[in-house]
Amino acid sequence: MTAETPPAIELREVTKAFDGRRVLDDVSLAISAGRGFCILGRSGTGKSVMLKHIIGLMTPDAGRVLVEGQDIT
Repeated sequence: MTAETPPAIELREVTKAFDGRRVLDDVSLAISAGRGFCILGRSGTGKSVMLKHIIGLMTPDAGRVLVEGQDIT
């Protein structure tokens, strides 16, 4: 990732809550094209919720999700 090339996937200060419980709290993440990544955590910590935001199945309560520089929120 360079200054000219945006990350392939980027979360900026993403927050998501269900019934008043924050599952994602101000999450920021940048993944370069062609790079592997791993999301680790215990059951119920928001891993699937984060992935659903990345593929556009959910929208955040706050923050932005960008794919190849395009805002998909």
